[in-house]
Amino acid sequence: MAWLARPFLDAFERRYDYNVDYLREVAGTSMSGFVRFSCASMMSNYHQGVPLEAWFAAKIVGARHEDCGPCVQLVVRMAEEAGVSPKVLRAIIEGNDDALTPDAALGLAYARSVLERDLMASDQFRTEVRERWGDEALLSLAFALTSARLFPTLKYALGHGRSCSRVVVSGEELHTG
Repeated sequence: MAWLARPFLDAFERRYDYNVDYLREVAGTSMSGFVRFSCASMMSNYHQGVPLEAWFAAKIVGARHEDCGPCVQLVVRMAEEAGVSPKVLRAIIEGNDDALTPDAALGLAYARSVLERDLMASDQFRTEVRERWGDEALLSLAFALTSARLFPTLKYALGHGRSCSRVVVSGEELHTG
């Protein structure tokens, strides 16, 4: 049954230049497991009520927290494809908070505070997200952070998380902050 997943995985790998061998292993081991993982991973695309810059800022912060390059690069490529400005992406990756738009700054600050378990700051940013964009936006950001852990954790758990790489934005290799 793994042949059912192959065309999707091959197309995804080509589109984003991202190695999906760990997902091929899942599909080859258990198609039922692959389907379950695919259903769980659908939350990574949930994007309601929140500006793209804020959503991708949270996704990138989450991916950086869990991975040393390939998954971060994947999220950056997806952000570029969605039209997020290279300037904003560079600022997120390099830790240049002063160069962020207000939307990206809030998404990034919310994500950092949650991942750092800073309860006071995350309460403040959660309130601000709700006031600016609503409850669905907060759920979108929460799912962005949750799903950022899903892929690298599976990859590393199966023994595929062995490569680190620099992140490239708009053809430029960046130094991470």
